Amino acid sequence: MTNFAYSQEALDLLQKSDKEVFSALMHEEIRQSEGIELIPSENYCFPEVYPLLGSVFNNKYSEGYPGRRYYGGQENTDTIETLARERAKKVFRAEHANVQPLSGCPMNEAVYFALLEPKDTILGMDLSHGGHLSHGHPVTNMYKIFNFVRYKTEIPSGNINLEHVRAMAKEHKPKMIICGHSSYPKEYDYAGFRKIADEAGAILMADVSHLGGLIAGGALKNPLDFGFDVVTTTTHKSLRGPRGGMILCKEKFAKAIDKSVFPGMQGGPHMHQIAALATTLKLVQTEDYKQYAKQVLANAQALAKGLIAGGAHLVTGGTENHLIVINTFTGFGITGDIAEKSLDEAGITLNKNMIPDDPNTPMKPSGIRFGTPAATARGMKEKEMDFLSKIMIQVLKSPHDAALLKSLHAEVKELCKKFPVPGIKG
Repeated sequence: MTNFAYSQEALDLLQKSDKEVFSALMHEEIRQSEGIELIPSENYCFPEVYPLLGSVFNNKYSEGYPGRRYYGGQENTDTIETLARERAKKVFRAEHANVQPLSGCPMNEAVYFALLEPKDTILGMDLSHGGHLSHGHPVTNMYKIFNFVRYKTEIPSGNINLEHVRAMAKEHKPKMIICGHSSYPKEYDYAGFRKIADEAGAILMADVSHLGGLIAGGALKNPLDFGFDVVTTTTHKSLRGPRGGMILCKEKFAKAIDKSVFPGMQGGPHMHQIAALATTLKLVQTEDYKQYAKQVLANAQALAKGLIAGGAHLVTGGTENHLIVINTFTGFGITGDIAEKSLDEAGITLNKNMIPDDPNTPMKPSGIRFGTPAATARGMKEKEMDFLSKIMIQVLKSPHDAALLKSLHAEVKELCKKFPVPGIKG
């Protein structure tokens, strides 16, 4: 078993020079191939991405932007970055795109520093209700610089009360309002948020890091179609590209955002990452990818249906996107860390997760979070989701039954043999 993007010569060199790391690489390929990946922020990138991430573009420093670099020898790096920017603008219908952010948190921080001043107020979603650390959780560095206030969802529906958000905007007068999440299984009312931002005179930003690929594939709504000022997204997750970040914005914010990314936040961009993103943004325009995006949502619906039938308590009662959150504490009397560990032993990987207003701690929360992008990338459909839901319910009902977990893991392995991981061959 090996990833066909690696040359045999390179593998032989690695095995000879660093047996420990080579061994870890081989075992990770086996783990990914023999188990089901349900962490919604993880996915299998397109096979074409691997050779670009290991390409000679890794060797090149390219501080600056196409046509305005601080180093020579940029004719090829200018080509790939220009392709990535133009393709991003086309896919997301954006006026401007910056493809240099190294990751998701720096991507969002670059926007804050570009468009705000220290102590300005930002209105974002509460972490336990589905928001993200980078939207101003008190443990982050950004919390020390900006004044974050957070809206919540209604329990148990998970709906966002826009009148409550409007009242918060009127009270706190935010300079920026953020729509964005890491564990919210519902769609946003983008038009409603646009209206509130207009009333408050606030910049409106959406962080669609989880949803970027589903938006690119036409399966979910695009905030830019509703007049959002800025949209950020990571480039892996549902987009199936390299690890990284991307900022899409109105032209009037382009200069400030570009300056904030470089030289404000970082030096040389990772050109092998940008090359891989350029190819990703071409592949997401295909009909095959559009069908993939639709199947991700169909699979999430099928998985949710099977889990509910098995007695699982789903936060918000279901899902409107690719991810699902279960209250394992209410439904099965176990915390999310126990559920995560037991499911991992059965060959199903997901993550423990807080639920809205969780009474438990982040390391021993009341829930788990999972989604369907990676399983769908292997070609799995509704039938396989129904199978997985039954496996998961058995684990959640008997998380400490070692014999059962071993038996279920064997069943999961048999399923995985029928659906190879893209880019890995047996």
